[in-house]
Amino acid sequence: MSRRKLKTAVCLLAVLLAGGTVLAQTHSEEARKMVQGYDLLEAGKMSQAQQFYEEILAGDPGNPMALNNLAAIMVSQKKYPAALSYLEQALPRARGYKIRVNRVCDVKGICLAFRPLEEEYGNQELEPLIKLNMDLVKDKMRAAP
Repeated sequence: MSRRKLKTAVCLLAVLLAGGTVLAQTHSEEARKMVQGYDLLEAGKMSQAQQFYEEILAGDPGNPMALNNLAAIMVSQKKYPAALSYLEQALPRARGYKIRVNRVCDVKGICLAFRPLEEEYGNQELEPLIKLNMDLVKDKMRAAP
């Protein structure tokens, strides 16, 4: 990744986290699954985390947060085209999807996964974060042999 994009990513995250931001727009069961999925992802238990996100998508097809975090799992497995596909599916629903970011996980230095904290509307749109992840994955794909 270029130095400029890395600096932009760091600045964007600093702004988001400084705002004290967390996810919203979910039912409590879905929010619980999102938290559990993220915690498993962060612990390196990717297949278990993937199951939680797939359960969320079964009930809410196109959930942009679940798709984003599935993309992070694909990055961890070096399945960059699959990661990009998940992000492309997430992008149309990400506009207007308000989140509050609690914690961010950096997967392989190129894809960001998000952990929700509570069930309330946030003040940050998910769309720019999805776009950032798309750029990071595309950069990795270009750099890969």
